[in-house]
Amino acid sequence: MIGAVLHEVALAVRARQVSVETLVRAALERIERHDFALNAVVALRAEEALAEARAVDEQVARDEPLGPLAGIPLLVKDIEDVAGMVTTHGSLLHADDPPASSDGLVPGRLRSAGAIVVGKTNVPEFAFEGYTANRVFGVTRNPWGHDWSPGGSSGGSAAAMMAGMAPIATASDGGGSIRIPSAACGLVGLKPTNGIVGRRPIPAWIDLSTDGPFATTVADLRLLLSLEAGPVAGDPSALPRWEPGPDRLPSRVLAAPRTVPWGPLPAAVESAFRAALRRLETDLGLPVEPIEPEAIFRSGNIDDDWMLLCGVEHAHLLGRAAIARERDRFDPRFLEWMDESLAVPIDDYMAVRRRRFDYCRELDLLLGDDAVLATPTIAVEGFLADGRMSGKERPGLHISTFNTSAQNITGHPAISIPAGTLPNGLPFGLQLTAPRFRDELLLAAAEAWERAAPWPRAAPGYEPFDAALG
Repeated sequence: MIGAVLHEVALAVRARQVSVETLVRAALERIERHDFALNAVVALRAEEALAEARAVDEQVARDEPLGPLAGIPLLVKDIEDVAGMVTTHGSLLHADDPPASSDGLVPGRLRSAGAIVVGKTNVPEFAFEGYTANRVFGVTRNPWGHDWSPGGSSGGSAAAMMAGMAPIATASDGGGSIRIPSAACGLVGLKPTNGIVGRRPIPAWIDLSTDGPFATTVADLRLLLSLEAGPVAGDPSALPRWEPGPDRLPSRVLAAPRTVPWGPLPAAVESAFRAALRRLETDLGLPVEPIEPEAIFRSGNIDDDWMLLCGVEHAHLLGRAAIARERDRFDPRFLEWMDESLAVPIDDYMAVRRRRFDYCRELDLLLGDDAVLATPTIAVEGFLADGRMSGKERPGLHISTFNTSAQNITGHPAISIPAGTLPNGLPFGLQLTAPRFRDELLLAAAEAWERAAPWPRAAPGYEPFDAALG
């Protein structure tokens, strides 16, 4: 199995080649060493993690059965609950909340598999932005270059992983929040078909968001998906236990520069995209057919509709009274979005809800049973850590910066694969979108790419976490 890092670490624990306490101390030491520059980790539970590590070491000494992630350090995105830790959502509104009384669904599933939570990672306020900064903890920076953003909203998790702080960090995706940081930081990241991973509690963006994994290797991605997947009581959209079909590559690749016709790509992104398409043809043997963005979604502007859905649903969750009462505690850009969303007529919201069916049908028909759609994950060369584009005074990214919101509207799975570097030294991410429930096509394609063109497992100047094994 190529690059089965988590499996190798777990085997080393079972074989008593490394103690779990050593692994947890390594994670804490790396966070202390690197996070001053990155600001990826916003809270620690060092003593609790070390106590849990010693307990697992005692289990190992007694030859007791262990979970597949036994003793492996885990970081959790700070929109997900960990018992005993505050979940701030990156917002002043929740910075002083009491600690959570129980684990969120995915952190709980990973802890049940043996992982040990060492801390929490930074997010933009309410996971709204494609970069990671907030007024509670500040700006998170990319380990590939500290002037640049690691993306968002799972940017703290991605930056920490590519700096070797921990081998697992949780992520979620309501409009690209797994795939954008994966592309920006050089991880492989999967937004699963909506419903494969159950949801608890109800997401702010009701049926757009899903948890999912990113990792430094495809083997690790597969393992994490298998542990995160499954239904949960109270989620009406959750699927029965999902099992991937037989591994096989897609039949063909439909290649478009964008999912919505926002205009041409920057030259450097266009060049990297064309190089990635050539590799799909030459190294993976996949036929590539160019298509225009206009041929994908004909029923409307799916990006604009995504913005409307998310905004209205989040404003409803917060409530008109709270938005009016707590205005000073919201980021100005987020507050502007909430104000606009409160003014959306119910007829407009319901029209978009109905258009989702049209968008889903259009992508279903385009992909058929086994084709994939290829686009750049991010449609620009990068953006500064505070969310500014070059020459732009005000932080904040337009939705045209990314090709990632459509799949949350339609429910289709999409993966970002590290596919080279851009002239500025940042990674380039190739996004593939597959038919619904055909996530295995994406895993097979990513695995084939990984064999043909292995990518770095840490950013330059950092060590992969498994170097701690010695």
